[in-house]
Amino acid sequence: MIAEQLQVWLDRYVDAWRSYDRAAIEALFTDDCEYWYHPYDDSPVVGATAIADSWLEEQDRPGSWEASYRPHLIEGEKAVVEGTTTYDTGRKFWNIWTLDFAPDGRCRHFVEWYMLEPS
Repeated sequence: MIAEQLQVWLDRYVDAWRSYDRAAIEALFTDDCEYWYHPYDDSPVVGATAIADSWLEEQDRPGSWEASYRPHLIEGEKAVVEGTTTYDTGRKFWNIWTLDFAPDGRCRHFVEWYMLEPS
């Protein structure tokens, strides 16, 4: 994984989030991917189909947010990403993601770490 490849994946992630297109979501993740919304969860969402189901269950209103993510550190197939998501309500989240990728470029392990910016 190189920075340019990771940025393409991140842009596809944001596009899939924006569109809530099932195929676009599933294309990001392996069939056995572990997706952790929080590092302290009891268990992850497992597999591309289940991840898409989870995303589609609770959707952000179209046009209600903006997000920007960029590579921070890459070591082989593992990466750390940083970025922000800002909602039209004024809430802003600072995010770090830890990722592990399969050789085909799909994510096989995703953990989200985020903090709400104090108001």
